[in-house]
Amino acid sequence: MNTSTDIQTHLPLTEVTYFILLSLAPEPRHGYAIMKDVERLSQGRVSLSTGTLYGALKRLLEQGWIIRMQGVEEDHKGRERKAYRLTSLGQSILQAEIERLNSLVDAASRKNLGNSKAIYPNQSRHS
Repeated sequence: MNTSTDIQTHLPLTEVTYFILLSLAPEPRHGYAIMKDVERLSQGRVSLSTGTLYGALKRLLEQGWIIRMQGVEEDHKGRERKAYRLTSLGQSILQAEIERLNSLVDAASRKNLGNSKAIYPNQSRHS
């Protein structure tokens, strides 16, 4: 049984893993759709090669964070497209990572980092 403590041992996620899980959160997707969604979600910062994507998907399958959907679609060229979806474990890990990231942002907000005196309290600003 996966407890909250067990899930915490998988954190923090790599950026690639985070965006793949995030891409699969709303619905199952096939590989090319995951690649495009990761690029969109990361605002172009993460651009996955097919080797990186399928290596990550293989690892996530082995860990039980995602599953391959039954049945295979074919694209317009007749090639097989396998769809993947999150498992309940994958959903729990993604949710825990989102909560962890939110706590980091909250901590930065509490420090009021937009105020230079909070960053450099002993320095005076001269114009």
